[in-house]
Amino acid sequence: MGELTRRDVARALLAVPSGQALVALPGLRREMEDAGRALTPVFWESAREALRSIESGKATVGDVQRWLESTGTEPMLLTRGYFVWADEDERGPVAREMHERLVRYLEEQVAAGVVDPDRLAAGDADARAVYEQLQERWLRTALPDGRVPGVAVTDEQDDELFAERDEQEAFALAELRRILAELPQPVRPDAELREAAVRLRALLGEPGYPGNVLRACAGFDDEPVPEGDEELWLAVAAGIAGPISDLPEDQDTVEEFTDLDAELSTEDSVLASLCAIDYPDWLAAVAALARRGPGVLASPERIARMIAESEDVDTDIDEVGDDLDGLGDLDATETLFAAVTPLWQVLGVVDDNEVLTPLGWWGLPKALERSWSS
Repeated sequence: MGELTRRDVARALLAVPSGQALVALPGLRREMEDAGRALTPVFWESAREALRSIESGKATVGDVQRWLESTGTEPMLLTRGYFVWADEDERGPVAREMHERLVRYLEEQVAAGVVDPDRLAAGDADARAVYEQLQERWLRTALPDGRVPGVAVTDEQDDELFAERDEQEAFALAELRRILAELPQPVRPDAELREAAVRLRALLGEPGYPGNVLRACAGFDDEPVPEGDEELWLAVAAGIAGPISDLPEDQDTVEEFTDLDAELSTEDSVLASLCAIDYPDWLAAVAALARRGPGVLASPERIARMIAESEDVDTDIDEVGDDLDGLGDLDATETLFAAVTPLWQVLGVVDDNEVLTPLGWWGLPKALERSWSS
């Protein structure tokens, strides 16, 4: 059995109720001293203060994490370079491996005297800087097998997110097809489609909003605009439900993006809202409109209510009211769809009064199915 580290003891103390850990602390200290595994007085005092703070309810999650990190061998959850470790029970095999490797590396640095846990526990800024810099450097340095730890962990997290997204999308698509199979197939309104396509082609050739947003949604900045009216219309309508690309970047855009105090442009705000609408909300909204047909009000407020009342998604209407501490789910959904309806008006999905048109009734389900089938 290897020598117990401060991290081992700290994690063991945090694994039991704080009151119980406080009572056991003196005895644990004596047992470790008798076994020749004494830790410094600074550690035991820091443990006592941390447990007292937890027991009294004063300690925050950040306080507890900071104390755990003061052992010198607990990796930081968030580095200055914005690398984030997932919670322990959510780490994949690569993240678990790299986390264990980093712990062993830090143990070596403590043994070599590079990291001083007593100074960390005392809040020494210089010691903290060394501790942080070592981890930043380790995460960016290739291992003997060529893998860069930070990149390997991030790639695994991305793969997990993509897999989860694909699973959600596949489920939503299956549900959409099930719902549509129970509804009559609308006839394509050719005259309205042609009129909308002419208007759309003109807008796509113009700079600024909404043309630039619609081009980004459909991915037309890198691809030619389809010649057929139906193909063009469906590509843009599908892109609204699942934007394909971002707005082209220029130097001004980059500077605005990196300025944390600057407000988002209209275009960036609209795209952010479109990307924030999740699969269940799109499914509930389009299913509700498909069932009701042309003439139904499709304002952001009405769509939010349709989603809240939908039986196609697991949403409890009692939990969708206003939240006194901020926007409730209903208001938040309405805010997101406020970015959608102006684009739908351009496409002729809704008219100037935000009422669903025959074109929208015919095309919205097809567009959503296209978005989720790509």
